[in-house]
Amino acid sequence: MTTLADLTTEVRSKNAGPFWLTLELFLRDEPAYQLAADPRLLNERTIAALYAVDETTVQLFRIPTLNVIKISFPRPRSQGSLHDRDMHSGQQHIPLAQLQVQQPPA
Repeated sequence: MTTLADLTTEVRSKNAGPFWLTLELFLRDEPAYQLAADPRLLNERTIAALYAVDETTVQLFRIPTLNVIKISFPRPRSQGSLHDRDMHSGQQHIPLAQLQVQQPPA
């Protein structure tokens, strides 16, 4: 089975301020972008389930001219708080990268 990571040149996560997290998918080409950008695969509900956040707080930005998808949502813990285990949110991309993608028939 193909994963989102297989379709990308890079998947990354980072802080978008101390209270928000941003995930970015840099798709390798236009066909990969079309597959990943399909709302049946990647939508607010999918992200909410992967990251245990409220679906209504997820912001999803599809940028077809760059073959990029950006996703933002509130961090579960603010940056630097007592129980923050990933100060820079650099490891939060893993669940998204491992999301399985159904390849269309050739």
